[in-house]
Amino acid sequence: MSTDTLPATEAAAPAASAPGARNTLRAKRRRNALRTLAFMSPWLIGFGFFFAYPLVSTVYFSLMKYDGLNPPEWRGLDNWTYVFTSFPQFWPALQNTLWLCVVMVSCRVVFGLGIGLLITKIKTGAGVFRTLFYLPYLAPPVAATLAFVFLLNPGTGPVNSLLEALGLPAPAWFNDAAWAKPALTVLAVWGVGDLMVIFMAALLDVPKEQYEAAELDGAGPWQRFRHITLPNISPIILFALVTGVIGAMQYYTQPIVASKVASGVMGGSGVTFVPGYPDDSTLTLPQLVYSLGFSQFNYGAACVIALVLFAFSMAFTALLMRRRGGLIGSGD
Repeated sequence: MSTDTLPATEAAAPAASAPGARNTLRAKRRRNALRTLAFMSPWLIGFGFFFAYPLVSTVYFSLMKYDGLNPPEWRGLDNWTYVFTSFPQFWPALQNTLWLCVVMVSCRVVFGLGIGLLITKIKTGAGVFRTLFYLPYLAPPVAATLAFVFLLNPGTGPVNSLLEALGLPAPAWFNDAAWAKPALTVLAVWGVGDLMVIFMAALLDVPKEQYEAAELDGAGPWQRFRHITLPNISPIILFALVTGVIGAMQYYTQPIVASKVASGVMGGSGVTFVPGYPDDSTLTLPQLVYSLGFSQFNYGAACVIALVLFAFSMAFTALLMRRRGGLIGSGD
């Protein structure tokens, strides 16, 4: 009898152990998921509190009438319609912000890369030049802007005095709508020390063997820069462009200080200052967000402009980070 029942017992053993194995595997997966969640929890908490919640709240208040004191009232797309069709300062501010994103960021990247290349080629005194070019970046934005407004003063500034002495035209800089944004760009390029340091680190990391091989093949300086330097530092250029665009989308302190000082209206009790002097040429979207939200207490319209800034930041970043035709190759 025992010989008849033994095969049946052996056949039943795997069937009985299969549910147990599945339970063990399921418990292991659950423990791994909980462990992963525990490691990610600091990032998830930070993402929720500092990005997801503010973003959802901004979308919510963009559809409301809210002044910070009374309960919000549902207004649908009224705030969006007001900003895009009835708010006269929106389009000049948007044009100025896009101009700064394209021109100012490009100039900073070009000059930062150029100065980095120059200093890496210097044989003696590189440390002194590196320090001299980096020091302006450490200047506080308000102090640097004040200094530039006085240096570029059309009546008493030494820059215009020098230009007149050389027989060159002396623009009104921050007092001229056509020259206000170029003057801000000059100020931004003056503090390009941060990009210079980043580009220098990238340039020194390019393998020298590639330059030596290219020289043996007869490649000139431009060919070596085009086919060796640029491909090796392209991720750094992309980083500089993305962070530069994000910084330009938040450009607030320098234009508001320059416009106040150049206009002669420094504010104070009972003094109303309209940003953008001269002729809205220095007006940017972050200034409108602050003015609408904290001066006029129109939080709905301020949230609309904040969402426009967010959309442009994401669009610029996505455009720059395209895998094909962008700065990053498929192998990076």
